[in-house]
Amino acid sequence: MASAAITLAAEAPKLSSANTGFMLICSALVLLMTPGLAFFYGGMVRVKSTLNMLMMSFISIGIVTILWVLYGFSLAFGSSNGFIGYNSDWLGMSNVGLTELWDGYTIPIFVFMVFQMMFAVITPALISGAIADRVKFSAWALFVALWLTVVYVPVAHWVWGADGWAFKLGVIDFAGGTAVHINAGAGALGVILVIGKRVGFKRDPMRPHSLPLVMLGCGLLWFGWFGFNAGSWLGNDDGVGALMFVNTQVATAAAMLAWLAYEKIRHGAFTTLGAASGAVAGLVAITPSGGAVSPLGAIAVGAIAGVGCAAAVGLKYRFNIDDSLDVVGVHMVGGILGSLLIGFFATGKGQSAATGVFYGDHSFTQLWKQFAGVGAVLGYSLVASAVLAFLIDKTIGMRVTEDEEVAGIDQAEHAETAYDFSGAGGGIGTSALAAPETKKVDA
Repeated sequence: MASAAITLAAEAPKLSSANTGFMLICSALVLLMTPGLAFFYGGMVRVKSTLNMLMMSFISIGIVTILWVLYGFSLAFGSSNGFIGYNSDWLGMSNVGLTELWDGYTIPIFVFMVFQMMFAVITPALISGAIADRVKFSAWALFVALWLTVVYVPVAHWVWGADGWAFKLGVIDFAGGTAVHINAGAGALGVILVIGKRVGFKRDPMRPHSLPLVMLGCGLLWFGWFGFNAGSWLGNDDGVGALMFVNTQVATAAAMLAWLAYEKIRHGAFTTLGAASGAVAGLVAITPSGGAVSPLGAIAVGAIAGVGCAAAVGLKYRFNIDDSLDVVGVHMVGGILGSLLIGFFATGKGQSAATGVFYGDHSFTQLWKQFAGVGAVLGYSLVASAVLAFLIDKTIGMRVTEDEEVAGIDQAEHAETAYDFSGAGGGIGTSALAAPETKKVDA
C-alpha cells in the first residue's frame, strides 16, 4: 500500500483529475468484491443458509461504512504513534476540504478515505464464511462493529499508517496480505475456537448447493480485485500499478492451475470448486507481494499458494476445526505465503528497493521483516477475535439454537428462504401425478 510517508516528487503534488477518476473507479471495483464474496460464499453453503451468508456480507457494507466515516479512518490513518492513529479533523470527515490532497499524492483525502473504506468493508465479511450456518445475525452485526474497531483499525495503522510500527520497520504489504487476509483468517480461527463446530460436522453431507453461484462470485472477485491491487499505488504515473495489474492476473491463473493439478493428483478430478478456490488463493497471495515481484515471480507465488492452500484446507478435518468455507486455509494461509514469499522474490525494482533472498545481495533481511509483520498480525487478530467472540457469546449469545440450525438459519434469523419450490410442479395437475388406473384384462 502506498503510504503518505513517501513523496513522489520534489515539488508539491497537484490535483490530478486522471488519478482521481482512476481511484474512484478502483473504489467501486473494491466495493463490488463484497457482493461477489456474498455470492461466492452463498453458493458454497447448503440451501437453508444461503440468505444468511448473503446478509452477513451485506450488513458489513452498512456497518463499516458508517463507522469508517465516524472514526475508523481517523484512527487508522491519522498520526499519533506506532500502534494507533488519530486526527480530529477526520472524525466524521466534516472538516476536510473537497480538494485537500492526501499527503504526497495527487488525489483528494476523500478519495483515499473511500478507497480504504472498501478494504475495511470486505475484511470482516471474509470472516463470515468460517462460521456459516450457526451464528445469530444480531451477534454477527455486533461482532463486525467491535472487530473493525478493536482489530482492523489498529492493524491497518501498523501496516499502512505513516507512523505505523510495521511500516517503519519496512514490512512490505502492497494491498493487504497482512492487514486484510491474515487478519481475517486469523480472526476467523479465533471465533471458530470459541463457538465450536456445526451440528453434524464430519457426519452429515455439507456440500455446496450451487456451484454456478460460486463461479459467479469468483468471477466478480477476480474482476474487482484489479481495483483492490492496482489501485493501491494510488495512481498510475510510474508503472507500479500496471505491474501489479499484470501480476494479479498471472498469479491468479497460476494458482488456479496449481490447485487443479493438486486435486487431480490427490482426488482424481478437476472440480469447479477447486478452480474457484485456487483462483481466490492466488488473488490472496499476490495481494501483498505483487508490487515487489516480477511477473515470473508472480507465477511462482501463485503456484505455491495454489498447492499450499489446497493442502491446508484438508487439515481442518485432521485438527477437528470446523472452518465452514475454508477461510483459514485460503485467506490466512494464502496471506502468510504471499507475505513471506516477498522475502524470496522481491526484485528491488517495483514498490520497494528491498530485495529478497533470490535477488540483490541474497540477504535474509526482508524475510525476517516479513516474518515480524506476519507473526504480529496473526497473533493479535487470533487472540483479540477470540476474546470478542467469547464476550459476545457470554452476553447475548453467538449461536442460534440447535433446532434452528438444523431447520435452517435462513428461516430462523430472516424469516425467508432463498428458493421458493412451492410452484415447482411444472404445471402438472394432481390427476396426472396420481397412480395409473388399473385396467381390467379379459381372460
